[in-house]
Amino acid sequence: MAIRYHIALPDPEKARGSDPAYAFRSHGAQGLAQELQDALRGDSLFERWRDAQEDPDEVDPALGATDPGATVEGAQHDLHIDLVAVTSIPGSVLRHRLRLLAGNGWELRDVSNA
Repeated sequence: MAIRYHIALPDPEKARGSDPAYAFRSHGAQGLAQELQDALRGDSLFERWRDAQEDPDEVDPALGATDPGATVEGAQHDLHIDLVAVTSIPGSVLRHRLRLLAGNGWELRDVSNA
């Protein structure tokens, strides 16, 4: 079942993960939405992160879940950006990907059935 996640980036310039290898590179709403969508649809971000771990074989494979049908829309509102992600990926996996991409610079505002 798909879930709709409303995510806010209060200060988009600070919404960057601690490791530049995984962090958002885009600056606008559409670019950030596209990067998150790519991270949910495919496993390249997860694989790069997993391969960099001390013992990649010990990483929980459930963190590599993908949803080829995931969608993310972004909207700029004054100084902040809102993202709406619709995906069947578990919330724990979504949060992990967001921490890689945006560090602590995001807020989960609402969750509902899609």
